[in-house]
Amino acid sequence: MIPTSPNDDDFPWWLVIVGTALAWMFWQVWSSDVYSKVLETLSKGIWITVLVTLVSYFAACVLGLLLALGALSRSLIIRQLCRLYVEVMRGIPIIVLLLYVAFVLAPALVALWNWAAEGLGFDPIRGRDFPFLWRAVIALTLAYSSFLAEVFRAGLMSVDKGQIEAAEALGLSRWQRFRHIVFPQAFRTILPPLGNDFVAMIKDSSLVSVLGVTDITQLGKVTAAGNFRYFETYNVVALMYLTMTIALSLALRKFERGMRRQDAR
Repeated sequence: MIPTSPNDDDFPWWLVIVGTALAWMFWQVWSSDVYSKVLETLSKGIWITVLVTLVSYFAACVLGLLLALGALSRSLIIRQLCRLYVEVMRGIPIIVLLLYVAFVLAPALVALWNWAAEGLGFDPIRGRDFPFLWRAVIALTLAYSSFLAEVFRAGLMSVDKGQIEAAEALGLSRWQRFRHIVFPQAFRTILPPLGNDFVAMIKDSSLVSVLGVTDITQLGKVTAAGNFRYFETYNVVALMYLTMTIALSLALRKFERGMRRQDAR
């Protein structure tokens, strides 16, 4: 049986306060022409924010899991290369990595493609054919994969070695041991930090606005610069991000409680 935190039984007064504040802010939005126009404009950036978040997070999870497996590899070279990647990426601010990928790595990739295309007979591409949206996705993937790699590594190491040895004694292959024994148990351990990183990804996706990607934040900057209603505009920006993160946090907590109830049976 997995012990529960004493905070799980507390009445969510924080949710009452936040819910009341959100309800009041939504009422302000719907009852004010200024707020309504701002919301209508900013809502066009929601799908960009969601797209950047989902694609970047999924790619970061895949790369992070591979890095975690590499960090636990029997090969010293693979372990050191994975550690090098993780430490370097964790040491660079995300906004700096965004700018580096957008204006250094992306042009280098375009030049490399054109060099290869010349020999293979393909048409060259121009730098502007590489959208800033996907440059931002690459940058967020590289940044978050280093964080998620440590989460996956800690979860994989938390599995009791005796169970792995027992599965090996039963003749299960390495892939079967990972699929049926290691990963299901590790997933329960890493679910909370994975959820936290997903919420953080939603917020950090706002950094793509520095590249001119038309997400919620970028549209908010453009709108405020045009109507000079900075107070109203950024209130709506904050409201939209807060609504997404609070809703996701509540969904993740409900999912975690459901998993704990299943384990307790």
